[in-house]
Amino acid sequence: MDRVGILIVEDEEAQRSLLGGLLRKEGYTVGEASDGAGALALFQKEIFEIVLLDYRLPDTDGLSLLKQIKEINPGTEVVMITAFGSIENAVGALKAGASEYLTKPIDLDDLLFKLRKIEEKTYLVRENMVLRETLRDRFKSEEFVYQSEKMHEVSSLVVRIAKTDSTCIISGESGVGKEVVLNMIHALSERKSFPLIKVNCAAIPETLLESELFGYEKGAFTGAYQRKAGKFELADKGTIFLDEIGDIPLLLQSKLLRVIQEREIERLGGTHPIKVDVRIIAATNRNLEEEVRKGTFREDLYYRLNVVNIVVPPLRERKEDIPLLLDFFLKKYNVKHKKNIKGLTREARDVLVRYDYPGNVRELENIVERAVVLTRGDHISSEDLPNLAEQAMGASDSGIRGTVESLERSMIIEALVNADWVQTKAAATLGLSERMLRYKIKKYSIIKSARPAG
Repeated sequence: MDRVGILIVEDEEAQRSLLGGLLRKEGYTVGEASDGAGALALFQKEIFEIVLLDYRLPDTDGLSLLKQIKEINPGTEVVMITAFGSIENAVGALKAGASEYLTKPIDLDDLLFKLRKIEEKTYLVRENMVLRETLRDRFKSEEFVYQSEKMHEVSSLVVRIAKTDSTCIISGESGVGKEVVLNMIHALSERKSFPLIKVNCAAIPETLLESELFGYEKGAFTGAYQRKAGKFELADKGTIFLDEIGDIPLLLQSKLLRVIQEREIERLGGTHPIKVDVRIIAATNRNLEEEVRKGTFREDLYYRLNVVNIVVPPLRERKEDIPLLLDFFLKKYNVKHKKNIKGLTREARDVLVRYDYPGNVRELENIVERAVVLTRGDHISSEDLPNLAEQAMGASDSGIRGTVESLERSMIIEALVNADWVQTKAAATLGLSERMLRYKIKKYSIIKSARPAG
């Protein structure tokens, strides 16, 4: 990455030459001026992210010049330098917008350290601006809503890898928005004009998953009356998304590894390989490293997939995103349900910000939609969020909650036992999604030997 540009404004020629030589040796682009007029002329003609500014100049004082520089470009970082250090001068410079205040004689090591810190901040601001422009211009979906630093790191990583063909794993708890991240990667990639094929590996029975992924020839098995292309063929030149990759059985994992290595698949019942040009992105809410240690996930496949790992943080760790998400979902469901809810009361917002969201963004979205549908007024109030309000205010309903949770745990165990511990069947019986069932199994520490209470 190119080093930032630094303008040295110093009337002492020896000092200016010393600093200029040092900074050029460090790789910086350097401009030099001996007075305020020369500095402004140079500053308006060239780009300088940092200005080293002497407090006393022949034609003006550094404080006045600092204010002029900030008027031209508020983002410029200014380091004030003076031979007449005082607390009053330092406070005045910092109040006027200086980043640092140094006294002569300058400790050159200290100067370089401070410049590197300012440079890192400048790169972050520049990257954020480029990122925002990229997302606005090339990723038109409004679904990627955030203001937290953690999600900035996620979006920055996405922009950097989108144009590559690297395989990657998007990991995080259920409901954090892994599919939104996937859509963003595909939309920013060179493959955006080609298919994005999504496969939920947990939702397809093991006996059918191979034929879904790789297709089959006519007569490959009973009921195969004609040739069918698999998901990998359908995704040719595009992207295939393997959601819940941790649910793929070991035998099929070895075949998937071959696809990644050889870039070819073979249909069930087929006799020759078929080349495919596909980018593979996987997602999981499991700890695949732990699955590797347990022997339920192939280590070589894990490392083939995990070239880049994008970890999407849970909503409870980025609560500063909640206000933006609230406004986004409120607008979305006002349109969907033909409502005109104008906003949320302060109390309702406070409740929603304080809640921890075990179901993450998906749970927040469901809460907002329910409130939009049920509220009678033109604002969502805490009365429209009764259960959340009680939790956020620390209501002492643990006894009732404990009873309800105990009953729910027993119902889940009973459904699992009746379904021979096949989670797909148990989830259907309970009217839950398979992911939600897995969440509740983990929440209640249910193991296969468990039996319903009573």
